[in-house]
Amino acid sequence: MEIKKDGSSKGKIKLAAFVFMGLGHILYLKQYVKGAIYAFLEICFLVSLPMIIRKLTELVTLGEAQPHLPIKERDNSIFMLIDGVLILMLVIIFFVLYTMSIRNAMQEYEQYCFWKKYKTNKQTLTNISGKAFPVVGLAPAVLLVVFFVLVPLIFSACVAFTNYSLPSHIPPNNTVDWVGFSNFTALFGGNTIWAGALGRVALWTIIWAFLATFTCFSVGMLVAVILKEAKIKIAPVFRVLFILPYAVPSVVSMLVWANLLNGSFGIVNRTLQELNLLSGTIPWLSDPTMAKFTCVLINLWAGFPYFMLLATGTMTSISDDIYEAAKIDGASSAHMVKKITLPLVLYQTAPLLIMGFTSNINNFGAIYFLTSGKPVVADTTTTGAGGTDILVTWIYNLTMSELKYNYASVIAVMIFVIMAPFAVWNFRRTKAYKEGEV
Repeated sequence: MEIKKDGSSKGKIKLAAFVFMGLGHILYLKQYVKGAIYAFLEICFLVSLPMIIRKLTELVTLGEAQPHLPIKERDNSIFMLIDGVLILMLVIIFFVLYTMSIRNAMQEYEQYCFWKKYKTNKQTLTNISGKAFPVVGLAPAVLLVVFFVLVPLIFSACVAFTNYSLPSHIPPNNTVDWVGFSNFTALFGGNTIWAGALGRVALWTIIWAFLATFTCFSVGMLVAVILKEAKIKIAPVFRVLFILPYAVPSVVSMLVWANLLNGSFGIVNRTLQELNLLSGTIPWLSDPTMAKFTCVLINLWAGFPYFMLLATGTMTSISDDIYEAAKIDGASSAHMVKKITLPLVLYQTAPLLIMGFTSNINNFGAIYFLTSGKPVVADTTTTGAGGTDILVTWIYNLTMSELKYNYASVIAVMIFVIMAPFAVWNFRRTKAYKEGEV
């Protein structure tokens, strides 16, 4: 079908491209290969439409109770939720491609009006390998991100709006239902016990993240300054010794310390008793307050070497001329550290400190492998939140021990909402984002 070269055929090309994917390319633009690819995608979608409608319906209903059937034959609400999210993403991708096909048809018609001739199939393929190559090349990576990152995130968020938990809503024996914001309401004030546990754990998580970051940075900075200013000949030996706790896997370190600090048979208490420095025992891990102090202390032992090396590397980039000028002006060593070293090191490491803080909010290993979230407190029996649990270890306990997936998902959503702005803000400060450079 012929089209006019003055742009007046724009309406019917857009209508054809809208009616069926690729139809405008085939009927008017003579781009049979590209049009056939677009048309094939819509044919596949139409063939799959009954299955798509069924899966989306199951996503809405999450199945029906079928106590008369064997357990293996009953509706599994979680499988329906996963399948529904996957199909929903495929539908979104299809409509994105549909929109792209319409826009491409209009762009091709504009080029036809400019050049006054149709593109050949060879030119179309050359265009795909040229201008469209970045899109085609990135498409597999985008799909992997969608299905292996975005879909699990959406699924986890959806669980927060269901009653997926013990004892009555664990598939396939029972179905799961949509409950709206009732889980959020319960955790944020509707249920006194759960709201109190959330407030306690969230507050300790922030305190823990601040103390873990501040103590490691402060001690690491102090050790780096001492090794630099003391002019010790064997300073490299000390650096190697100090880096050993950081080099050993944290799982091993924390498990070893958990045994060393055991209140009944731990070596630390027994050694103090043998030296007559202790008559009873110190509840390193059995008292809530003492256990929190122990977590910060052991994390300091394991974490300060990183900041020591970071500060050492930053200090080597500071010109000696600055220190020489300060000495001529009569500045003492302490004054130079305060006014020169510390500000310059902080300027270089501030983004890493922020990321260290956010990382410690989710520092699962430092808490779980040392205390497992214990000791038990008043609401632990109901909520599963121990005295040293941070949000991420509480999520683990809720999913693995308590099977309260709905509440765990609410907490995970809350962490994401809090942490995502930090990650985005830190990324926007990098040269890779601002200038396209590393």
